[in-house]
Amino acid sequence: MTETQNSNLFREYIGAQRRAVKFTDVPINPDVDFHFILAFAIDYTKSTTPSPTNGQFHSFWDTANLTPSNVTSIKKNHGNVKVALSIGGSSVGNTLPATFHPTSVDSWLRNAVSSLTSLIQQYNLDGIDVNYMNFILDANQDMFAECIGRLLTTLKRNRMIKFASITMYEDEPLQSYYKALWKNYSQVIDYVDFIFYKYPASTTVSQFLGYYEIQRSNYRGGKVLTSFISAGNKGLTPAHGFFDACRTLQKQGKLPGIFVWSADDSKSNGFQYEKQAQELLAMTTKTPSPSTPSQFGHGHSNAINNWWAIWSLVALVVAVV
Repeated sequence: MTETQNSNLFREYIGAQRRAVKFTDVPINPDVDFHFILAFAIDYTKSTTPSPTNGQFHSFWDTANLTPSNVTSIKKNHGNVKVALSIGGSSVGNTLPATFHPTSVDSWLRNAVSSLTSLIQQYNLDGIDVNYMNFILDANQDMFAECIGRLLTTLKRNRMIKFASITMYEDEPLQSYYKALWKNYSQVIDYVDFIFYKYPASTTVSQFLGYYEIQRSNYRGGKVLTSFISAGNKGLTPAHGFFDACRTLQKQGKLPGIFVWSADDSKSNGFQYEKQAQELLAMTTKTPSPSTPSQFGHGHSNAINNWWAIWSLVALVVAVV
């Protein structure tokens, strides 16, 4: 029997759109493994005319409302919460593309390890998400794989992070960069946050399930999370069958988790779909695992123990008589 990939992992990106959303605004179901993902840390200057910094990462999320003390507080008050940061993203301050722009593998890696270690320690973070969507022509797939793969390896070896994820959507050449990374460094990647909401708005449940199988094949052996966007009509939406597709995957033992873009957008609708997603995932923890003895098994075992106690008592009485 194939081992189930079902888990209760729920992830949500937060802070990219600077809409003053706070960790405490987001409903957190105690029966899920909850990851907040700060979006984004980018290796660009924070000037009015941003320029690439070759691996020197800076915080570009809403640092006024998502502070180090806020991270500490939400983790203290919710033992099931972890907080990660996402590096890259699609744009720098909505002005220009956030491009992967290394001078060399070694120099980028040195700068990235140093700057991200500082951010991780400052914010008491647990993980890293890799979210680059744009690449300079000189940075080929092998260069990307080496920079990111060695970065994740180093941060894990230094015990700076507990988990790492990669994020992409159905596009070439984008997928070719992440496939090269997966081929050589899948052992240090814990989750694949695939952007399923990049598929057409006309996507049906059966089409979604087909797309999911394609991505499971692309990242074979990986934990590929399903996803939805909380603003706009993109991909298979929660209102048109997303949760039906997730329940089907859950029944098949193929649902490692769900991620959402984003808390900033969801604040205006009261996080309606985040609540539903977490309720669905929480069912994983309420379903007995195959390794758990059945109720009959427990009863049978207790019956044997009870009969053994009775015969022991009878033997003792006979011996006394």
